Amino acid sequence: MSDTSNAKPLADAEVALAPEAAGLKDHGRFPVERAIAAIALFLIVAISAANVVVRYATNASFAFTEEYSVVLLVVLAFAGSAAAFRDDDHIRILVFARLFGPSFRRAMLVLSTAATLVMFALVIWYALQLAIEQHRYGDVTAGLGNPAWLYTVAIPLLSVPILIRAAISAIGKWRRSEP
Repeated sequence: MSDTSNAKPLADAEVALAPEAAGLKDHGRFPVERAIAAIALFLIVAISAANVVVRYATNASFAFTEEYSVVLLVVLAFAGSAAAFRDDDHIRILVFARLFGPSFRRAMLVLSTAATLVMFALVIWYALQLAIEQHRYGDVTAGLGNPAWLYTVAIPLLSVPILIRAAISAIGKWRRSEP
């Protein structure tokens, strides 16, 4: 057990000015991914709340809003993934990293980064192909009859920042030698 009797508690101002001293990450500027995720979450909550109020007040519902909520949920998930890669907060399994040495961790960093980059490159490629086919054949959504490609194109567009953030995160870890 360590002696913390001499440790000075950090004041709120000190935590705000030096979050790393309090064991918190300094995320710097508010990244665009977080802004997109926050807006998507706000819209999902607003649409759902309005739907509940209207349903109880009029016994009818905004059934068409489900289509928008689903698209916003996809936007939220992809923006959250990009933010997680940016902040190095994504889910990982550390059992093997702790069992083996630094060379194993570096090899796993390369392997996991390659797998992530390949997977999101495939997502971008196949989602673009799907959006092109939907546009070519004039596919529309079942609920509102909107062009389906308008929704599908969000997937590759939102995968690009994840790809970039994953690469930048891996390069930063490699340079700091902390896979």
